[in-house]
Amino acid sequence: MKAFVATGDRAAAVRRTEVAEPVQRPDEVLVKVDAYSVNRGEIFQLEGPAGGARPGKDVAGLVVQAAPDGSGPAVGQRVVGHPAGGGWAEFVAVPAGSLAVLPRSVPAVRAAALPLAGLTALRLLRTAGSVTGRRILLTGASGGVGHYVTELASAAGGSVTAVTASAERGERLAELGAASVVRGIEEAEGVFDLVLESTGGKNLPLALSRLAPRGELVWFGQASREPAVLDFFDFFAGPVSATVRHFSYADHDGPDAPDLATLVRLVAEGRLHPEIGLTEDWLRTPEVLADLRDRRIRGNAVLTLS
Repeated sequence: MKAFVATGDRAAAVRRTEVAEPVQRPDEVLVKVDAYSVNRGEIFQLEGPAGGARPGKDVAGLVVQAAPDGSGPAVGQRVVGHPAGGGWAEFVAVPAGSLAVLPRSVPAVRAAALPLAGLTALRLLRTAGSVTGRRILLTGASGGVGHYVTELASAAGGSVTAVTASAERGERLAELGAASVVRGIEEAEGVFDLVLESTGGKNLPLALSRLAPRGELVWFGQASREPAVLDFFDFFAGPVSATVRHFSYADHDGPDAPDLATLVRLVAEGRLHPEIGLTEDWLRTPEVLADLRDRRIRGNAVLTLS
């Protein structure tokens, strides 16, 4: 079968080649891939790929072989999945616990944009606790995770101030419920009970300074790829007794299937809207990765297989 593999070359991060078809483990389902999403974080991993690992964590498609142990969806069911890798291919073996069945109302292209970004947003807000009535500052809001967080938190009663450098992207975030959209943290008004920070570098201490007393900052990314430096004494100038917490979406007990099913249900009910900035044929994966790396795509990019 055909699949994309990592090259380790920043200029041409992947190439399409012939690889062996997946060999299912007892609890794995074989999925014929109809669409997959690429995420900006995956681009960084491609620069130093682990030996033998193939990229691809977000897929939607059709079950063509059920799991040998009888778990998971049946042959012929449409599914969205979150494999550990190997999803940028014609076929992928996915653990039954990392799949959710798709209703007819949710097309593969929309579903493919759900797993990594959607699971991150859902679990990030679960980590933060109740957001009802809380003032929330969200950095890096124009990516796939940011769109989901904005819509979910606003629907739950949070007042979200979204930080994005693009006016066009800011309009969409306002449509999804953001109470305020600013171009930089320094433009945000007031103080915040909760900061969700994903950029790192100079933005993290700046965002920290906007916390209300006993507020919480959840650090869930470093898109700038620049280390953040915190000064202990800065806490006394503003965010008294603040909490700084690290978050990883992978720090989760149990299978992904229940959370994937929740995301699918919200999309089917019209309560969650995957933000797909680009849809292309999978042959253009290398070019799409370059556009995503250089921030020329809003939200998620989805590739479809002919």
